[in-house]
Amino acid sequence: MAQLSERVKALVQPHLRTLEPYDPNFTPTHVNLSANENTYDVPAPARALIDAALAATPTNRYPDPMSNDLRDELAAWHGVARENVIAGNGGDELLYNFLLAFGGPGRTLVNVPPTFSEYAFFASLTQTGVHDVWRDPETFLPQADELVAAAGEASLVILTSPNNPTGDVAPLELVARVCDACPGLVMVDEAYGEFAAAGTSAEALLAEHDNLLVLHTLSKAFALAGARCGYVIAAPDVIDALAAVRQIYSVNVLTQAAALAAVRARAEFDATVEKIVSERSHVYESLARVEGVRVWPSEGNFVLARMAGASRVRERLRDERSILVRDFSYAPGLADCLRITVGTPEENDAVIEALSEIVPEEAARAVATGNEPACATNKEDQDD
Repeated sequence: MAQLSERVKALVQPHLRTLEPYDPNFTPTHVNLSANENTYDVPAPARALIDAALAATPTNRYPDPMSNDLRDELAAWHGVARENVIAGNGGDELLYNFLLAFGGPGRTLVNVPPTFSEYAFFASLTQTGVHDVWRDPETFLPQADELVAAAGEASLVILTSPNNPTGDVAPLELVARVCDACPGLVMVDEAYGEFAAAGTSAEALLAEHDNLLVLHTLSKAFALAGARCGYVIAAPDVIDALAAVRQIYSVNVLTQAAALAAVRARAEFDATVEKIVSERSHVYESLARVEGVRVWPSEGNFVLARMAGASRVRERLRDERSILVRDFSYAPGLADCLRITVGTPEENDAVIEALSEIVPEEAARAVATGNEPACATNKEDQDD
């Protein structure tokens, strides 16, 4: 992993000197199930509308700074007012702006790892303290009472539902308890919410908790990861603060046009979401039958699986089968874990077949050599 030069370390802000330049550690493969992308293409009817919108969009003028046409469509969809919605350059920008506006020196974020690594990273950029409340090491579920107690002394809390990479949904009663306890703000990141069961969204709590924010993205269910568009629903005064710290024109004209067309055609994506949910069950049940593999239930478009020598298994998947999955062996609490995106039936069958052969071979190799395969030490990024 590249590091900042000594010359630059002397020039940057002191709290940034240990940062490493972003490196996705991506390897081109035939089957890429590493980034939780929607591996299906945009449905043809929606694609036609998006293409027409892009073709009709002039690029010589700056975009609407607040994406108001998109905000209006999102507000109508979610049953709120425009003032309750802000759009951003992917969910990442909105997460960073959340920490920028409401975090900072002397303030604390409650984080619930293992979870999306960008929360702690953005906290470090904004000099926000982090209080980790670790998930149960066996189930990966949040430890509710400890979380609520920590929230009572925190400035900010971020919960992910479904959680990346463990796949569990935050119970609404727990979210409500956290909101009641926290004197600051609580964000629920629902980047994968479209793949979860109906009735699990924290939006149901917004009317009674004005310190709650719900984050969404078009990267996953809407197959627009390359367009970079996310949005937050919250109380108007919270939205105003996020708008005040945002970079101007952060959502470009092409993204606004594509996102607006996709949201208007949102019903066209339902069939793909249903396919992914169905395939998720297939992947989970198939991997659960592989000797030496433990897999956790998931409400996202991915599953988390543990096996001996996961890093070597990942390497063999990549080098021998041209299949890329995400290795989380470096992450505390996730030793020997791989995260596998749910793809098309052909992609899923390919990774299931490969793991069914490679995992027993690696287990036999470990017994024969008397050596437990080592976990990875390289840090790979996590994604939206």
